[in-house]
Amino acid sequence: MNRFLPRTSFIFIFSVLLGAIAPAISKAQNQRHIIAKVDFTQSAQTIEGFGASDAWTCQFAGLWPDAEKNKMADLLFSTKTDQAGNPLGIGLNFWRFAIGGGSTEQGEASGIRDEWRREPSFLNLSKTYNEEAMPGQVWFMNAAKTRGVKHFLGFVNSPHVNFTLNHKAFSSDGKCNLDFSKADDFALDLVNTIQILKKKTGVELEYLSPVNEPQWKWNEGNQEGCPYTNQELAVLVKKLSATLNKTRLKTKIQIAEAGQLNYLTNHPDTAKSKQIEYFFNPTSPGYIGSLKNVDRSISGHSYFTTSPEQKSIEIRNAVKEEVAKYDKLRFWMSEYCVLGDSLLKGEGRDLGMTTALFIAKLIHHDLTYANASSWQWWLAVSTGDYKDGLVYLDKSKTSGKVYDSKTLWAFGNYSRFIPQGSVRVEMKVSDEKDFYVSGYLKDNKLITVAVNNSDEAIHFELAGIDQKQKNVTVYTTAEGKNLERSIAAAGALTLPAKSVSTIIANKEK
Repeated sequence: MNRFLPRTSFIFIFSVLLGAIAPAISKAQNQRHIIAKVDFTQSAQTIEGFGASDAWTCQFAGLWPDAEKNKMADLLFSTKTDQAGNPLGIGLNFWRFAIGGGSTEQGEASGIRDEWRREPSFLNLSKTYNEEAMPGQVWFMNAAKTRGVKHFLGFVNSPHVNFTLNHKAFSSDGKCNLDFSKADDFALDLVNTIQILKKKTGVELEYLSPVNEPQWKWNEGNQEGCPYTNQELAVLVKKLSATLNKTRLKTKIQIAEAGQLNYLTNHPDTAKSKQIEYFFNPTSPGYIGSLKNVDRSISGHSYFTTSPEQKSIEIRNAVKEEVAKYDKLRFWMSEYCVLGDSLLKGEGRDLGMTTALFIAKLIHHDLTYANASSWQWWLAVSTGDYKDGLVYLDKSKTSGKVYDSKTLWAFGNYSRFIPQGSVRVEMKVSDEKDFYVSGYLKDNKLITVAVNNSDEAIHFELAGIDQKQKNVTVYTTAEGKNLERSIAAAGALTLPAKSVSTIIANKEK
């Protein structure tokens, strides 16, 4: 056999090979290339953590069989990994406990039509206490503690019906429903609730949020709720502070859970707006910043402020600028789910990437434009046909299937890998079209979260990392991937289309 091919045969084979590899070369050359430069001299807020609430569903989910409810808790709180290094959960470090207004005991007489939205309380209608009245929620608090959650907040949608004007856990006329002649009793009930929880779980609530979205009327009977003007809220906080001062509790009062972010700054409803200035400007009649048990944080919810894009950014920048006026004040984004706007409707459960990418971008905006130091989701567990949950269940009080969502895992790209105490550093990106990047520094580790909302994979170059390291660790959430761990060459990162990626690298020395 002839060992040498004729020249014509060689040319033919070369042409075939070139034809096979040329498209791959062309594709690599044409692949979108984005560079992110880290400016370690420009640091922003210190991250406190990421959380969600036990509202509504956990009162029943906490009574499910052990296997199912432990699966829920692992998805939410676990910091463990499987043998391949893939996270088993999203490692929330913040848990919000709903302190109910007693509508569960009232039943249908509560006027709240959906029993899943009624909320229990340790305090009975008879004004005695039943310490076993909230077993499902107490189970989840213990489960969170066991899995390493450090921060717990109790939040109130409505004062207990024993202390409201209409003896309901929602307003009859859209005005404040608290009977202020019983405000001291309401404050004492909150203290008693904290002490019962401490007795049953060993957890002393770090924070207490006495009102929720005080701007809304809460007069439709869809759920517990109570409106407040800024003045009414200040009066309540002062009474609650005085009651806490009589105890040895270290719990801090956290306000104001604004219904949307511009109520913190410049919403035209003046009686319920400009809350940052009203509560933390020493010259304000509603100043509460000097009370020793009021936390130096103010909270708001990102509802109804996600579009249009430029308006969304302006609202968040205004929050950042207003908070910066007051010494050591921090901003928390303390509640969100998809209620609906021009970009995405709330109706219809979505376990896939559409909602996950929407939320990942929103978290980016709240952290980078508003300087949120904590970001907290609404329902940790949901049964609804709605975009309001991280984990979903069949609507049953006893048992059923547990469903994780891509929103859970995309949230985990932040919550699982950005430790408490991380400092956000500024990043400049060469191309921001459908691409959002933020960076966080902790112990000489740079944690970068990249949201690729485009339809194409991106070649990503991260400038500012230690050039001596050959590889970085990447965790990817995308179709078919739930925080999937991989090792990539530091200079050759490819981020899939429609994905959220967390990149962990050594800081440049």
